[in-house]
Order: sequence, then structure tokens, then C-alpha cells
Amino acid sequence: MMIQNIFKGIKAYAGTFKLISSLGLWKYFAIPVLISLVTASLIGVSAWVWSDNIANGIDTLWVWEWGAQGFHTVAEVIGGIVILVFGLILYKHIVMALSAPFMSPVSSSIERHFLGQQHAHRDTSNASQLWRGIRINVRNLSMELLITIPLLILSLVPVLNIITTVLIFLLQAYYAGFGNMDYTLERHYGYRESVQFVKKNKGVAIGNGIIFIIMLVIPVIGVILVLPLSVTASSTETIRLIQEKK
Repeated sequence: MMIQNIFKGIKAYAGTFKLISSLGLWKYFAIPVLISLVTASLIGVSAWVWSDNIANGIDTLWVWEWGAQGFHTVAEVIGGIVILVFGLILYKHIVMALSAPFMSPVSSSIERHFLGQQHAHRDTSNASQLWRGIRINVRNLSMELLITIPLLILSLVPVLNIITTVLIFLLQAYYAGFGNMDYTLERHYGYRESVQFVKKNKGVAIGNGIIFIIMLVIPVIGVILVLPLSVTASSTETIRLIQEKK
């Protein structure tokens, strides 16, 4: 069931370009895309500045002269992974929280398109959407760090690091999908109900987040398109899940 839901989350990306264009939703993404570009740039610069410092800090763990150069190379790799992981974590939560007031109209338009007269939900203000986005993403950021840090420590163990890398990727995907789903859920459910809803449909969240994370690997274009496509895909699938629950 989990695997099927992951594929459903991925499959929802099909036709997103066409849906965004037909509903005239591109205009809503202007400011979120700007937020995405600025945030990605700031995190990228910070990573460049701190990468050597992290590697040098790890170097201090090796007190012997022999193998020092090899350990430094390993330290640089570990430092790069740490920066990449924490950079992605910070990026997605900052962007998702600040984009909430702009993504809610997108999700609402998609819901109206599919449900027509059945389109019924709570009215929420921009301020409440922003606060909801901040609250959800601070909660998710805390949970993600709580799990990610031990996994990063375990990744220092050879062979085991293969498993931890996969787990970290899936964890990143889950919380990315979580944030995207909440743009729709905030109109239907309270905070706690939404958390429970995503937990019950974590496969869909992971599927949505997998493409989200992969898109960020694409230079510039990925950062520009990641929100429009992932939010649209998530909205269509979340609406379906809400209707099934009803």
C-alpha cells in the first residue's frame, strides 16, 4: 500500500504544466519563485563559506599524522553532505512557510476546478495562512532535525551509510510532501487533524517529495519550477484523498 501511494504521489505530477496554464495559475507563483531563488542563493553562499570550516572541524578528530590527508578528503565529503542535507532542510521549510499565502489560492483554484459546486471549505485570511505555514514548518523542521542528526552520525559507519543516505532522502521527501499537502489541508482541517491526515497518507507525501527533492538538483530551473509543479501535483492528490475520506 505504501509503495502504491508513493507512485500515486509521483504520478500526480503528470499534466501539472497543462493544469497550471489552463487555470491561469502562473501569476500566483511570481513571488514564491522569487522567495525560492533568494533563499537558495543565500543557502548556497553560506554553504560555500562554511564548507572548509566544517571540514577543518572534522579534521581535529584525527590526531595522527599518518593518513591525515586521506582523512581530510573524507572530512570534505562529510562536510559537503552535512551542508547539502541541512541546506535542503532549511530551504524547503523557509520557502514553504513564506509561500503559504500565495499557494493557498492555487490549491483553492484547483479544488474549485475539480469539484465545482462541491467546493466547500473554511475561509482563511492571508495572515492565518502565513501563521499556519510557519507553525507547520517549524514543527516539521524540529521533527526532521531530531531524526536527521542521528542518521548523519550513523552515516560515518561504512556500509551503514548507504542505508542512512536512503533514509535521509526519504525523510526529506516526506516533509517536503507534507508541506505541499498542507496548502490544501489548511482549508479543511485544523492543525492536529492535518498532521494525522498526512501520517495516514505518508506514501503520497513521500512520492510528491521525491520529485520535489530531485528537481532541486537541476540548476536554476529546478528552483524556479519546484513550487509550481509540486504544489499543483500535491493539491490534485490531496483533494482526491479528502474526497475519499468523506
